Amino acid sequence: MKTRFLAILLLGTVIHLAASARSADERIAEAMNRADWFGLDSVYRTAPKDSINPFLEVFTRCLTGNRLNRPDVSLPAFRELFSHHAAGLGLDNTISAAVMFATDLSREGLNAAAHTVMTHILDANAGQIDPAAMTALREMASGYEALSKFYPYDVSIPGQTGGVVPFSLSKVGPEDSEALMMIITDSSVNGHPSRVTFDTGAGVNIISDSLATAFGLTFLENTRTVTGIAATQSRQAIAGELRLGNITVKDVPFYVMNITSNNPEADKYMHCLDIVVGSELMFQLKDLTIDFLNSVITVPATAPSRSEAAPNMCLSSSMNLLSRGSVMGDRMLMNIDSGDGSFGSLDQNFFKRHRDFVTTHSKSDTIRHAGIGGTYSAVCHRMQDVPVEAGGNQVTIPELVVRTEAIPAEDSAEYECNLGLQSLMMFGKVRFNLVDMVMTTYPPRLSLSMTTPRLTHRFNFRKEFNAEQYSDDDEDEPWLGQIIRAIIFHDTE
Repeated sequence: MKTRFLAILLLGTVIHLAASARSADERIAEAMNRADWFGLDSVYRTAPKDSINPFLEVFTRCLTGNRLNRPDVSLPAFRELFSHHAAGLGLDNTISAAVMFATDLSREGLNAAAHTVMTHILDANAGQIDPAAMTALREMASGYEALSKFYPYDVSIPGQTGGVVPFSLSKVGPEDSEALMMIITDSSVNGHPSRVTFDTGAGVNIISDSLATAFGLTFLENTRTVTGIAATQSRQAIAGELRLGNITVKDVPFYVMNITSNNPEADKYMHCLDIVVGSELMFQLKDLTIDFLNSVITVPATAPSRSEAAPNMCLSSSMNLLSRGSVMGDRMLMNIDSGDGSFGSLDQNFFKRHRDFVTTHSKSDTIRHAGIGGTYSAVCHRMQDVPVEAGGNQVTIPELVVRTEAIPAEDSAEYECNLGLQSLMMFGKVRFNLVDMVMTTYPPRLSLSMTTPRLTHRFNFRKEFNAEQYSDDDEDEPWLGQIIRAIIFHDTE
């Protein structure tokens, strides 16, 4: 559900609490209305619990548990919310809370319980929910019921050395493109050798219709509407075994769909999206480091326990990984997206705030995008040598595209920067501790920081990264260009 459902209730909460002058409540309600999960977590940690309104105390645990990946916090909180505070939620917030509750239950493998929660709420409110919204929500509930017959994401990592997943950086797209994709070539699906695209920006795993059939996936009796550039129908299926390097994962859910942009020219380059794994799998691995210098993903044999570290990552409403960072000193949330083969982009809100600087220090251009379901073009500016901070370190990114308008299938209210693969590469190593929700970057010596303004040319990956470690197995594979994946769940309005 979209966060605006929460704001309907919470704006009223702010007005009601203002008269009581309870500063902790006001700060909590303000953080909720701004969807500032880090600020909400900070206030909750420091405020005496008996100084917080009982409803806000419970709802804070629900929201921070859901958005900061703490199901051990959110699950009991949601149970308490529906047991003791349901009457004050209202319809929209009841549905929002049910969707978040079910999501967290499913993440813990409790899919039968997730189905029960969704079904109960939908049956109780059947006459009040818009028919289109009800269809999407019933699809969601049906998906949980289908998954309840399996044990998704049974992860096996042999020995004590941990998981090691080699990858290559493959050129994709038209001849004049400079885009890259992370391809895991030492992989198989149900024993069939495969090429898997690793996409931190994908909230779900996807596979093409043809490969799902060829690899013998088990199809489930449900459909799901997903939205890329346009809405499309998909089916769910289970891969009995997915092997990535020396990591084996049993019962892996995939969304099966026709991988097409419906544009013959763009579809020549869509094969890199035939199998995609993303953040849903990352959460099950719990802690992983992408080492771009050695072209390997590593996973510790034992996941870390939660510490008191302050998080710098949260989940979007579509369960994408967002991280705190800054561009030109401007603090913002970033979508960490290795499925974007470029350096990345900034949205129209950044353009509005920095219009004069952007228009005088960059070149205007029109870029074409292709993704699942369609294509579109957009006016943008190409801004050069941009200082970017993420994960505790800073580098100068050779180019970021600044969009002047919103793009399809994006909730631009949640983040302003889409940090692409080539930007992530400049940080050398990127660790995702999904227990503490902390992203840490480890720039290599050759990466250029803001205080080393040596970079005035186009970044040369073969030069800056060891050419012998750069895998270019398929010389005849075209470059991707501006193809984007952009898959989100179809949501209710």
